[in-house]
Amino acid sequence: MSIGKTSAKSFQEATAIFVIGETGYSLLEVLWRGYTHWTMSLTGGLCFLLMYYLNQKMAGRSLIKKCLAAALLITLVEFAVGCLVNRVLHWQVWDYGANAMNLLGQVCLLYSLLWFLLAIPAMYLCGYLKHRYFSK
Repeated sequence: MSIGKTSAKSFQEATAIFVIGETGYSLLEVLWRGYTHWTMSLTGGLCFLLMYYLNQKMAGRSLIKKCLAAALLITLVEFAVGCLVNRVLHWQVWDYGANAMNLLGQVCLLYSLLWFLLAIPAMYLCGYLKHRYFSK
C-alpha cells in the first residue's frame, strides 16, 4: 500500500470515529440536559477520537486504567474548551460553578466521575470499532 492510500485510510478512520463521537455525545447530552451546543458536539467528537487512540496505546492495560486515563483526558479537554467558549468568548455554554470541587466553573469532580463511568462502554466501543472496521 502506498503512503497516500495509508494516509487516506487513516483520515477516513479518524473522520468516522470523530463523527461517531460527535453524534453519540450530542445524543447523550440531549438526553441528559435536554439540549446541546455545537461546540459540545465538536468536543465530544474530539474526546472520542482521543479515547480511540488512547485505547490502542494502552492495549494490554486494565479497563480501570484506561477509563481513568480517559476521564482525565476528557476533563482536560472540557477545561480547555470551557475556558475558551465560556470564559474568553462568554458564550455561557455551561457552568459548573454551583457544583462542589469545580475549577473555574468549567470542570468538576462529579462530571469527571461521570466521564470515568461513560468511558467504560466507550472503551469497549472503541475496541469493537477498531477490530470490526479498521484493523484490516
